[in-house]
Amino acid sequence: MTIVGIICEYNPFHRGHRKQFSEIRQRFGADAAIVCLMSGNYVQRGAPAVFDREVRARAAMFCGADLVLELPVTASLSSAEGFASAGVAILSPLCDCLCFGTESGNSDALMRTAQALLCPGFSEQLRQRLATGVSFPAARQQALEALGVPGTLLEQPNDILATEYCKAILAQGSSLLPFPVTRRGSYHAETPDAENPSATALRRCIASGTDWLGFVPPEAAPCFESAPVHTLAAGERAILARLRTMTDREFEALPYGSEGLWRRLMHASREESCLEDILTRVKTKRYTRS
Repeated sequence: MTIVGIICEYNPFHRGHRKQFSEIRQRFGADAAIVCLMSGNYVQRGAPAVFDREVRARAAMFCGADLVLELPVTASLSSAEGFASAGVAILSPLCDCLCFGTESGNSDALMRTAQALLCPGFSEQLRQRLATGVSFPAARQQALEALGVPGTLLEQPNDILATEYCKAILAQGSSLLPFPVTRRGSYHAETPDAENPSATALRRCIASGTDWLGFVPPEAAPCFESAPVHTLAAGERAILARLRTMTDREFEALPYGSEGLWRRLMHASREESCLEDILTRVKTKRYTRS
């Protein structure tokens, strides 16, 4: 029996996720076990998951997952690199393969890109490009190209995360075998595709009160029908209150606050009236919102 791991958010679980389960069992057999390592009540970029972790885990189990584990919140709120690294470290002793979605579906290209990101010369190439004032994503692509590796795989969101999974597997000497599946449809689509909806589009539907359960596998739909919906807006006043009472030292101690980002956040938190304006003010040409 093959045990396949998936690092996920299921925010919310939809037809595309069910398709991934089907592809795993088509590839590894009906007896393949699927272990999902899922973000808890908070997901990347700091927002609360639209539904509670128990609701999302139950939906995954009803649709074929054999085990759902919780990814620690420190990893869920981390960068793509930290998210992938923690997930690989947790699943490596448990699973044989790691399955993830990509736009390219090219396992060899993903591994070559990951190897280049880990090579000794990459950091210096990246530093040189950042010194020219370009954004971090652009600098990373240019640094790869300087090493003779196409940077095109770092243009799409699923390919970026897939590369980080491969990089973590290599860096940790993990025995996990990567199993990429092609991600159909647009990750950032504002309206859900009938067969390949994006979680972003479904969250928009939920927020606007538009019917969305038709994009969910029928086994999972009952999990969501009466479940409370959680939004960042509901907790905005509490977040603003915390930010406005933090000391300079507390801002300085925040992770990822190098190169003056913590100071930008501190000033914006004390002067702007809402979270959206704070985020807009903190972003820079080098460190974008994405």
